[in-house]
Amino acid sequence: MRKIPLSFATAFAVLTMAGAVYAEPYDLDKSHTSITFQIDHLGFSMTNGRFTEFDADIDFDEEDPEKSSVVFTIDAISIDTGWAKRDEHVRGPDFLNVGKSPEIVFESTAIRKTGKDTAEMIGILSMNGASNEETFDVTLRKLAPSPFGKKLMTAGFIAEAVIDRTDYGVSYGAGAIGNEIPVRVDLEIVKQE
Repeated sequence: MRKIPLSFATAFAVLTMAGAVYAEPYDLDKSHTSITFQIDHLGFSMTNGRFTEFDADIDFDEEDPEKSSVVFTIDAISIDTGWAKRDEHVRGPDFLNVGKSPEIVFESTAIRKTGKDTAEMIGILSMNGASNEETFDVTLRKLAPSPFGKKLMTAGFIAEAVIDRTDYGVSYGAGAIGNEIPVRVDLEIVKQE
């Protein structure tokens, strides 16, 4: 799989070291989080898609992001490329095979700061019955008290990577339909009360 710098990876990296001593649990703000991807169609165009159902367990250390951890779970059936017939095909055995592998899971194993507001987040991605190590480039967009009057911290990240679908046994149309898929996660989290 080809890897793309992910701001989300930085965010994830910041959220990724499970069991960190000083990391605190944060809630995922699903209304301000998105998981999007692109796939090349025969060199003519890029098809854009997203997943609409997902959740995450996140522990984030504001002072030492390398002690953070994240487990992100996506409902594979929730894929949406804007074309119902294509989505049904992608859910089937040629692609995601959601009947046998209903979830896509990323679990961080290490986070390495690369700059003041950037990091690499390394972890295991499991999809379609296969698991591989992936690296996301994560960027912290903003860390500040909640703007809605509560004394809770809110953080926003971008994480990006390039995933080679053939590493996960998804080889239908390989070489014609893009093998390498840019993935982007825009993430907002809020410290639990």
